[in-house]
Amino acid sequence: MTDFLLLAFIFLIAGVIAVPIASRLGLGSVLGYLIAGIVISPILALLQVDVVSIQHFAEFGVVMMLFLVGLELQPKALWEMRGQLIGLGGGQVVLTAMAVMAVCVALGQTWQVALAVGLVFSLSSTAIVLQTLGEKGLLKSDGGQGSFSVLLTQDIAVIPMLALLPLLALAPEAAHGVAEAAAHGADEAHGSGMSLVAGLNGWQTALVTLGAVGAVVVGGSFLTGPIFRFIAVANLRELFTATALMLVIGIALLMSLVGLSPALGTFLAGVVLANSAYRHELESDIDPFRGLLLGLFFMTVGAGVNFTLLGQNLLLVLGMTLGLMVLKTAVLIALAYVFRIRGADKWLMALGLAQAGEFGFVLLSFTVASNVLPQALADLLLLVVALSMLLTPALFILYDRVIAPRYAATEERAADEMPGKTKVLIAGAGRMGGLVDRILRAGGYETTVIDYNSRRLTIMERFGVKNYFGDARRADLLHAAGIAEADILVVAIDDREGIDQIVRHAVETYPKLHVIARALDRDHVYDLWYAGCRDIIRETYDSSLRIGRSAFEALGVPRDQAQAMIDAFRARDASAMLMIAEVHKVGVAPHENEAYVAKVRELGPQWEAALAGDMSAIRDGTWSPAPE
Repeated sequence: MTDFLLLAFIFLIAGVIAVPIASRLGLGSVLGYLIAGIVISPILALLQVDVVSIQHFAEFGVVMMLFLVGLELQPKALWEMRGQLIGLGGGQVVLTAMAVMAVCVALGQTWQVALAVGLVFSLSSTAIVLQTLGEKGLLKSDGGQGSFSVLLTQDIAVIPMLALLPLLALAPEAAHGVAEAAAHGADEAHGSGMSLVAGLNGWQTALVTLGAVGAVVVGGSFLTGPIFRFIAVANLRELFTATALMLVIGIALLMSLVGLSPALGTFLAGVVLANSAYRHELESDIDPFRGLLLGLFFMTVGAGVNFTLLGQNLLLVLGMTLGLMVLKTAVLIALAYVFRIRGADKWLMALGLAQAGEFGFVLLSFTVASNVLPQALADLLLLVVALSMLLTPALFILYDRVIAPRYAATEERAADEMPGKTKVLIAGAGRMGGLVDRILRAGGYETTVIDYNSRRLTIMERFGVKNYFGDARRADLLHAAGIAEADILVVAIDDREGIDQIVRHAVETYPKLHVIARALDRDHVYDLWYAGCRDIIRETYDSSLRIGRSAFEALGVPRDQAQAMIDAFRARDASAMLMIAEVHKVGVAPHENEAYVAKVRELGPQWEAALAGDMSAIRDGTWSPAPE
């Protein structure tokens, strides 16, 4: 027990110290975890800790992450991605494997060894890439969606790889053992001595595998609801968490028993449950475990680097690592052109997927056990996998600080030619800006809508809606769009920093322009007010007030009184916000601003008493709204 507590304390304190420092320096949490693992590796070696075993346990974080990703996708959306899954993802796996194989053959390796190395290096790190894209809010971008398609295809490709790799060590006359080799490979790769397909021939294995997938689909569709309703009777939060974990672990176990990737199986389950009423409950219950296990996994990658072997072969390993990353980047850039991923997005995908993946650790161990690769070569390749993963956060930093700003200044797709004159200029064509555009056009007003998502604009063009491609944060583009002659600027993009940047520029440069800005939350309202904007719409505020009015009506309050009560709340809330805005400090969290806290505590009782008086007066019929 003491050994376990000591080990847990070492990992936790390393992560707690390293990750905030790395995040504050702009390095990201993944690099923080990797550095933490490197720092504690001497301590783990001194304690004779089996880092590989911990890594296998922590890999379950990847399983949980793909389950959560699946919850965000609906089957229809997955079907729409089939072109990228087959073409982009499949092309990346095949082309990278062939390119690495060609290099290895040129260096004197046999074609069997070369192909095995190519297959291992064709995979990328699902854990690092999806975690980083999620943190940076880039998963929905063209580059993020392309990266996700490639990663999902790679997870699928692991299955045939497990069947193929044992054959590379077999004589041709032994090819009749394909099914047995595949089943054995799956067991070894997933660390299980149990299998539902052991000893079965090819068609029997296929039937059992399809039955397992069908069980996941049918069970997810029809059994999840009754199970959670049964659990809800106990009214215990921890039972919901236990049930969510049971669901994910059970699916992963079933996939392992039939030789499939647990991550792929839980992803499929997530897609099935994407429309479930319990989707958000599952997401909130699983997410904390996913984060902790992924952090532990990244630390084991850092701690697992064999620095002795690395020091002896530093130039060789470094050359192999950089060569691999350059080769994969070149392949992905070429595919990005074919699949029309342009601008900074192609570099986001190419640099993000340039590393080898965590499944490389498993496959390399498996190839040694199957007599495909010699142990000495596998040890060097393990260093390449680990080092490439360690370098990946640096590539994301390169993208953030060098590539993305350059493309923001000089887009590969030139901004559309703007109409030049407009009364209403709208920045953002998403769920808010697009609806505002429809409303104003219905009222007879011409608008100019600018959006930086080329895929969204392409979709809108199919419906006959003409918007303009461009980054509304660029002052020259706003000028070309006619902001100097416009009466109104509506800032409706879904990016807090971008909204702030556009509002500051518009207010300072065009003081007569009426700026209507979207605010993401209450604190953002204060930031925009401080920047000089006086027409700020909190994105969930009006819908919340409408819900409140509906709740009043459902409680028996007449509609006119319910609306008056909401109007009273709105007026009092606006008055209080104006007073609190005076003590707001941009960049300081409200709870850390002593003047802000004191003001809220002072106004709170007064506000509640005044609002209670308004509500009473409304019910008595004696209330009248204060003049604005």
